[in-house]
Amino acid sequence: MVRSLLANVWDGVNEMIDDTQHENLYGSYEWKHPTQVAGVPWKNPVATASGTFQYAAVRWFYDVSQLGAVTTKGVSPVPWEGNPGIRTAEGPSSNINAVGLQNPGVDHYLEDDLPKLKAINATVIANVAGHCDDDYVEVVSKLNDSPADMLEINVSCPNVSAGGMSVGTDPVALSRLITRLRKLTDKKMIVKLTPNVTDITVPARAAVESGADALSMINTLLGMRINIRTGEPIIDHVTGGVSGPAVLPMGLVAVWKTRSALPNTPIIGIGGIDSGEKALEYLYAGANAVEVGAAALFEPTAPLRVARELDELLDARPELADKLAKGETWR
Repeated sequence: MVRSLLANVWDGVNEMIDDTQHENLYGSYEWKHPTQVAGVPWKNPVATASGTFQYAAVRWFYDVSQLGAVTTKGVSPVPWEGNPGIRTAEGPSSNINAVGLQNPGVDHYLEDDLPKLKAINATVIANVAGHCDDDYVEVVSKLNDSPADMLEINVSCPNVSAGGMSVGTDPVALSRLITRLRKLTDKKMIVKLTPNVTDITVPARAAVESGADALSMINTLLGMRINIRTGEPIIDHVTGGVSGPAVLPMGLVAVWKTRSALPNTPIIGIGGIDSGEKALEYLYAGANAVEVGAAALFEPTAPLRVARELDELLDARPELADKLAKGETWR
């Protein structure tokens, strides 16, 4: 409850600040290399990753609408407080979090967050979270008539006690869920996959065969840290999701393997991207686009910086740029 109150106070402070008192670190820019994901046009191949983006904070520093897309925080049927206690820890070249999908709920999202983003003409991907199939159904039903451009179904969060990764690691449960959601919406539906499986192509295929229009990968890997003074886990939830530069190789191999298994399925690469060069690696691995996540935790403007760097790199790669513009991939 305290965290929610503080979040509301911070949002209120942001609203009261005069727009003239901030410095936009990135001026206007004419994008040269657009792409499309499942037929939805993006200004460039870079989006934010769900969970590390807050419009109320970053809007003071860059024009969010310049991004290829904005993937918003996972939204649930009702407000979730998230996990109690210590929720983050540092790892080698990584961050470990067990926030637990804290969010104010889908009704608040529809009334507040989404309208603000659409008012600036951002391309918005609404991330959908749930503890059970009925939760996902309720959120997707409410988002169906919304101005959200795409939906990202989060079946891969390792930090909730039900739903999340438990669905994404079970192809039968995943197929049942996506089949049910497909009947509820005509919006392009991305399924966000977990790397915490033996073979990521198995749930990937189950999602696509059940109606997913695209895939995003990877969500965080399962990890933990120990406090050597107490001998106990640092995070109260014990385990958390590992993100940051350390997970880049795992994200790349997931995209590579899935592209080989599903040559015609749009894929959004996620994991360890903090530069245009690393984003380019994902595109060469077979991704149509990328999402920048953990980098934005220590550099809020990282998604746009990565997009600018990638746009310049694509100048010297006309064959790749041409494929992306047509919704195709390198591999």
